[in-house]
Amino acid sequence: MSADTDTGTDAGTKAGTGGGTGAAGGALAGPDGRLRCPWGSTTEDYAVYHDTEWGRSVHGDDALYERLCLEGFQSGLSWLTILRKREAFRAAFAGFHIQAVARFTEEDERRLLADPGIVRNRAKIRAALGNARVAAAWEPGELDRLVWSYAPDPAGRPVPRTTAQVPGSTPESTALAKELKKRGFRFVGPTTVYALMQACGLVDDHLVDCWCHAPAVSGESAR
Repeated sequence: MSADTDTGTDAGTKAGTGGGTGAAGGALAGPDGRLRCPWGSTTEDYAVYHDTEWGRSVHGDDALYERLCLEGFQSGLSWLTILRKREAFRAAFAGFHIQAVARFTEEDERRLLADPGIVRNRAKIRAALGNARVAAAWEPGELDRLVWSYAPDPAGRPVPRTTAQVPGSTPESTALAKELKKRGFRFVGPTTVYALMQACGLVDDHLVDCWCHAPAVSGESAR
């Protein structure tokens, strides 16, 4: 989740994408007794997203395009808002299939602006459509390869113990944001891109005591 537009002040990176509590503490126990990143214990929707999606590897051009769009739409809003509107977004944006969205017309733009199920922000909608047109001209798999080429070496990353130790952006997210902008993408600031990296498993920012942190769940179904 990102709370910026093109530069990035992600309310979620301190608590993780899809989080956004802003708490600086360590993992908290949920109703089931499992320790989670603090934001993952705030609502049932967050708990499910935290346990089953956030931090897992995501591949595929369309899948990454969807995440990038949703991070952009979240700017300035709660990730919970986006999470609860996600199915409406998917319906409105043709399942976030790049080639389909790239063919959207001015009529489609007007339809999106009138759709109460999504975030009706003209600049964000135009960025999503424009980004699809950029990506549609690329080779299949090119967006996937580009994004994952900026994944840092996990051996060189300290494991956060508290949400205060989770960065808002990194050199890798800054570099990827710069490259995406160079290629014509919009609403892809360093913090928005870092939120994408967190959500899609390029980095593991689950707190060290969180049950979803990779070593803690070795052999379990959540990872």
